[in-house]
Amino acid sequence: MALLRPLLTALALLTCRPGGSLGCALPGSHAQVSRDNLVLLGQMRRLSPFLCLRARKDFRFPREMLEGGQLREAQAAAAVLRELLQQTFNLLHTERSSAAWSPAPLHGLRSGLHRQLEALDACLLQATGEGERAPGMHGPALAIKRYFQDIRVYLEDEGYSDCAWEIVRLEIMRALSSSATLQDSLAIKDGDLGSP
Repeated sequence: MALLRPLLTALALLTCRPGGSLGCALPGSHAQVSRDNLVLLGQMRRLSPFLCLRARKDFRFPREMLEGGQLREAQAAAAVLRELLQQTFNLLHTERSSAAWSPAPLHGLRSGLHRQLEALDACLLQATGEGERAPGMHGPALAIKRYFQDIRVYLEDEGYSDCAWEIVRLEIMRALSSSATLQDSLAIKDGDLGSP
């Protein structure tokens, strides 16, 4: 997380400067929904992670791509954030995930992710204009997609066991925590930087 902060700080500055701006501002509630999602993920814990030590796996969250300066534009950062949220939503919106966790927190998490995706989509549409194409699937966004594909393969290989879902829950918490500062930076409005 400490290694990711310099990149995210730079992204915050880029979104607040002309030329680097996303062209829209995510609502302030976007960051709150993100924090709420992390709380819900915490509530979904069914097993102690210590019982699942043998099931641990390093999914290699693509931090190096995010830290390597590939997200120079706010639109690219928003596209990566969108892919992370969409892949998380897709993973948690399956029949197998419904069987793994209690319905109330899972429903709340799905709802929160859906609200964030809607806000990001509206923002990206406003930023790119209806006639222009949104940033394509390449580089960091593609790495996020591959990362989630590895998670799906792992779940299948582990037979969708309770421990496998617990490991995935922790991994999603890490990924969403890593993206929290990015979400906050995209929620900053252009005029807010100089406000007290």
